[in-house]
Amino acid sequence: MSTAEDETKPSADDPTNNDGGGEEEEDLEKLQAEIARMEEEAARIAQETEDLEKSKDGGTDAAKSDESKTAAAADGTKKDGHSVYVGQVDYSSTPEELLAHFESCGTVERVTIVCDKFTGKPKGFAYLEFQNESAVENAIKLDGSTFKERQLKVTPKRVNDPYYYGGRGRGRGGRGFRGRGRGFGRGGYGRGG
Repeated sequence: MSTAEDETKPSADDPTNNDGGGEEEEDLEKLQAEIARMEEEAARIAQETEDLEKSKDGGTDAAKSDESKTAAAADGTKKDGHSVYVGQVDYSSTPEELLAHFESCGTVERVTIVCDKFTGKPKGFAYLEFQNESAVENAIKLDGSTFKERQLKVTPKRVNDPYYYGGRGRGRGGRGFRGRGRGFGRGGYGRGG
C-alpha cells in the first residue's frame, strides 16, 4: 500500500514537480538580475569618482594625500584661531544662552559646553567658535562681563603645542630615568639618622 502511494506522490527532486520550483527559479532569476544591476551601478560610481578626482587635482596620489594632510592641519589651526575659551560659565547654562550673550561679537558657528564624561554634568567652561578673527577680538572684549550672575573669563583658545613644555625630552628638564639607586629617595644608605 505504501508503494502505490509513493508512486502517485511527486518527489521534491522530480523536475516535473511544479508546486514551488517555478517560483524558486523566478526568484533566482530576479536576484541574479538585481545583482547584475548593482554591479553595473558600482562600476559606474567608481568611474565617476575616478573622473572627478582626475578633474579636481590632476596630480599624483602621493601629492594629493600630502596636500590633504597639510590642508587639514592648517584648517584645524585656522579653526582654533577662530575660537575662544569661556571660563566661569554657570552650570545651568545652555548653548543657546551663551550664543545669545556672544552674538553681538559676530557670527558664532559652534558652542561647546564641556561636560564630565562620567556624570554628564557641565564642568563650568565652554568653547565658542566664530566665523572670523575679528569676532574673536570682539569676544575677548567681553572678558569680565556678567553672565547669569557670574563674571566670565574669556581668552583665545589655547592650541596644544607639543614643544611648549621643553620639546621632546623624557620628563622635565630632559634628565631621563635615574632609577632607585643608593642615596636617592627615602631610606637610602649612609644617610644617618
